[in-house]
Amino acid sequence: MIDTVTADQLRLFLERIERLEEEKKGVSDDIRDTYKEAQVNGYDPKIMRQIVKLRAMQPDDRREMEAILQTYMDALGHN
Repeated sequence: MIDTVTADQLRLFLERIERLEEEKKGVSDDIRDTYKEAQVNGYDPKIMRQIVKLRAMQPDDRREMEAILQTYMDALGHN
């Protein structure tokens, strides 16, 4: 049986997680709306998502990925 202090602590953790999940949903909605707004202004959201992903990468990881991609493209004859 879980004692009262442990049960209270568990409840507090769960409530905190629930609040954070709600905040995360709000942020996700804001991001989606921003991509939609960019699209209305003529930008391609798919390309923007790719740029965001690349900008989040460490420079060495990005260079390595780009080098491997180029190697594969060269191997397939896509220059």
